[in-house]
Amino acid sequence: MHILIILGSPRKNGNSETLARSVAIGIQEIPDTTVDFIRLNDLRISPCQGCGGCNKTSTCVIEDDMTALYEKVDLCDHLILVSPIYFYGLSAQCKTFVDRFQARWARKYLSGIRFRNNEQRQGILLATAATEGKKVFDGALLTARTLFDALDLECGESLLVRGVDQRGAIQTQAQYLKQAITMGRELATGKH
Repeated sequence: MHILIILGSPRKNGNSETLARSVAIGIQEIPDTTVDFIRLNDLRISPCQGCGGCNKTSTCVIEDDMTALYEKVDLCDHLILVSPIYFYGLSAQCKTFVDRFQARWARKYLSGIRFRNNEQRQGILLATAATEGKKVFDGALLTARTLFDALDLECGESLLVRGVDQRGAIQTQAQYLKQAITMGRELATGKH
């Protein structure tokens, strides 16, 4: 089993990444399971141009670092999208990544091509927010669910942590770090 973790924060080793690394600890406890991290901020990914090119070919016409990510996402068994929350939504890095999957939406809904849809593949959102707002995760959850649908991923249970603003604040939230390790273990064993 191969699990792909997409890090959407511009900040290395921030709260959302620390949460994701805890999930990876649980994943790595399970034999024959691999985990791969992709840091979006280190890549050259242009925003979707809304050109409609993928509506005809199911392939994005932009040639950049996203090209290799399409195959990585197609081949993974589970996808974990990781983002801090900015203005009640995903980070710009995550949103750009998500928007470029318009090509996969076109493949599924315009071309009728389903990819690995008979498997129990899951997409999961991990997100951290500085504020305690009741609806702080609503926008990110809706965007993630829409992405997962386009990729024929079942939407798994998210892990969302409020009130972690300063670097390292997640370290004071031991219950969430333990929950993340358990989530990784369960995801890798098919119990999540």
